[in-house]
Amino acid sequence: MFLRSIRVQDFRNLQGAIDWGKGTNLIYGNNGQGKTNWLEAVHFLAHAKSFRTRHPHEGITFGKTAALIRGCVATSGAIERELEVTIRPNGKQTSVNGKRESLTRYASQLHAVWFTADELEVVRGGPEARRNFIDRGAMSLHPPYTQTLANYNKVIRQKKALLQQHGEGSPTLDEMAELIEPWNRQLITLSAQIHRTRNEYVDLLHEALEHSLFGDTISIRYVSSLEGKGDLKNYESLIAERLKLRLPAEVFAGACLIGPHRDDLDILFGDRNLRSFGSSGQQRSALITLDLAAISVYHSKHQDYPIFLIDDVDAELDGIRIERLLEYLEGRTQTFVTTSKRSHFERFTRRANFYEVSGGVAKEERGVSAATVSS
Repeated sequence: MFLRSIRVQDFRNLQGAIDWGKGTNLIYGNNGQGKTNWLEAVHFLAHAKSFRTRHPHEGITFGKTAALIRGCVATSGAIERELEVTIRPNGKQTSVNGKRESLTRYASQLHAVWFTADELEVVRGGPEARRNFIDRGAMSLHPPYTQTLANYNKVIRQKKALLQQHGEGSPTLDEMAELIEPWNRQLITLSAQIHRTRNEYVDLLHEALEHSLFGDTISIRYVSSLEGKGDLKNYESLIAERLKLRLPAEVFAGACLIGPHRDDLDILFGDRNLRSFGSSGQQRSALITLDLAAISVYHSKHQDYPIFLIDDVDAELDGIRIERLLEYLEGRTQTFVTTSKRSHFERFTRRANFYEVSGGVAKEERGVSAATVSS
């Protein structure tokens, strides 16, 4: 998978276009010039969402009504596709080769794995970040899983709205049970699908972790919130039983207390939980190791590599790890790296493509080039 080019209009402080190289693309410049914005634009093109905010409209340049990101993607089979995302205050629109596509179908066109400071929450933060890490990997292997998650989240919202109706003069507990039953039936089916898909993906990741680039002993284990409550091998029966048993507690709390939205992922260094006991360096190495495992799993499924985005690499990894990482990625992924320290990468001059960013415009280092188009 290869992103040939990207053109941006009214996104953050960016204007213009870049023709990318197939291997390592090193984006450098002073702080505040737009390096990470270019990385975010690439991510937006791949996933129609940002890795920095949950509100896409925040990316629209101040005073503008919409932002446009367009790119040309080539697969290993030399098939080219034109991808486009339009961002407006009230939503976004995605298209492939000029034809509007749903987010579910669009999501299978270009996959990105990314390493950023915020993404370290996967290792050191709360369960939501780890669930998201699993889910986006699973979606990269099975795009219809995107719809399964969307359906599940919709049912959870609707059930929660019903639960919050309970109070003085509202339905009795028995009446609530009858109202909730149709939503619980859907939750049972969807939860079982999510539980199975996540476990299958974690198993694949675990196998890929056996070949750690940095020699770290990292292991992972999917942790169901129903663990210890019964037979997880008969998940549908178990969750049906727990939903019935915990209904009074859910009504009292006005919240959905049972389901895979409460599951987690254990990430272990040796036999110690990295979140609680890992050093900052170990946590960074673990995230890179997980990212490389995700890349390996994707390649095993598709016989193609995703693109890899690394933000502010020298702030997150030491020189030895950077060199080992970029050498490992060479010939595998198309990699996009940002740094404010161009001088730290002199040894990659012959092997990487360098782009200097100033005022939101990226210029290829090798003089005047067709790779640079300013607005």
